[in-house]
Amino acid sequence: MTAWKIPLVICAIVLPIVAGFYIGGAGVGTAMGALEVAFLIIYAARLRPQDRIEPAPAVDARRHVLLVVTRPVEEPASVAAIVKAGRLGGDPGAADVRILAPARAGFLDRWTSDVEDARHEAQESLVATVAALAKAGVDAEARVGDEDVLQAVEDQLQTYPATDVVLVTGPRGSDRDEPAIEELEERLATAFRRVELAEE
Repeated sequence: MTAWKIPLVICAIVLPIVAGFYIGGAGVGTAMGALEVAFLIIYAARLRPQDRIEPAPAVDARRHVLLVVTRPVEEPASVAAIVKAGRLGGDPGAADVRILAPARAGFLDRWTSDVEDARHEAQESLVATVAALAKAGVDAEARVGDEDVLQAVEDQLQTYPATDVVLVTGPRGSDRDEPAIEELEERLATAFRRVELAEE
């Protein structure tokens, strides 16, 4: 935000409250203050950063593929679709592959900060996916990330120099992360492809 906008924002917050106290007394002024606070909380909760998501600087000339899986991948047809989307066929050493699985915690688990089961499920998903890709000749390392797909990718790209990001989901519209995925498509500064797998 530019410096000249800050006084305008402060005036927009303070003036209705002062006017409420002046015109209607303490009750109206307090009500105006409560409305302002509610508006600011809702606005802040809906506000998302719009900066481009840049990967870490490249360390070598190889391709670095970040493969984000929201479900285990075991079927040969699914593995083939991922290999094609990530251009992972051919020379096994031509690309460095990292698989990322978001830890999917339920509402109560998130609220109580009990995410151990979610992390365990994500690790199981990673083991199945890494094994299936290894059968197809693709070696990869695996990581568990934040439950929000956008945040998980952004966290990984702080240190991983991805040249490509491949996101593996169910059919479009079926994934609970659809809004985050759409934002990821808009903000990601590197090559992005999505592989939509049929529901099993």
